Amino acid sequence: MSKRTIGILGGMGPLATADLFQKITLHTAAIFDQEHPRVCIDSNTNIADRTAALLHGGADPVPEMLKSAQRLESMGADFLIMPCNTAHNYYHAVAGSVSIPVLHMIAITRDALVARGVRCAGLLATDGTIQTGIYQRTFVGSGVELLTPDNEADQAAVMGVIYNGVKAGDLSHDPSAFRAACEHLLARGAEVLILGCTELPLAFRLYSLDDTQFPSIDPTLELALAAIRAAGCQTK
Repeated sequence: MSKRTIGILGGMGPLATADLFQKITLHTAAIFDQEHPRVCIDSNTNIADRTAALLHGGADPVPEMLKSAQRLESMGADFLIMPCNTAHNYYHAVAGSVSIPVLHMIAITRDALVARGVRCAGLLATDGTIQTGIYQRTFVGSGVELLTPDNEADQAAVMGVIYNGVKAGDLSHDPSAFRAACEHLLARGAEVLILGCTELPLAFRLYSLDDTQFPSIDPTLELALAAIRAAGCQTK
């Protein structure tokens, strides 16, 4: 199989976009440059906030998302990936705007959990992702039960570490409330935590959250692995 070019519809946010590209690079089994996939990235920071649009009447992110998708196709991308969970509420609009495939990060994450035999997972995500139910809809019939934070304080802590921590670039952000939210989901029966916002794998790293204490699945990594394979390369 000849190599296919990956198009990253990014900017949602910029650090999450960089994280996806780094994971593609680190997890490609390559011993020289030419064995890596070709990657086109449009880190389009003009895309409006997805949660604000979905829940609070904010600016529509779709026009800029479609511009990016079409731009990436014109650059030679053979398929697209989006490092933003909430943006998958607009997946069909993006997929319908181009003639190339668009991988679905949430469906890929679902399939990875099913393959691991997970029966119950705790979903950590933005208000937009939680309240629109995109994970719940995608997981229908999978046999994986989804738990979400069951009180306002825990969900506020998740939003805080995403927006006030990672997106704001605040390395001094106090993660203690977020840590408690994770503990509560595990105590309710979650076998793993879904890091269902692309800032959350970064939060785990930036704020030194212990992966052994908080077993998790990283949708960004699952998307990276799927993209490497779709590009015709081998994964580590």
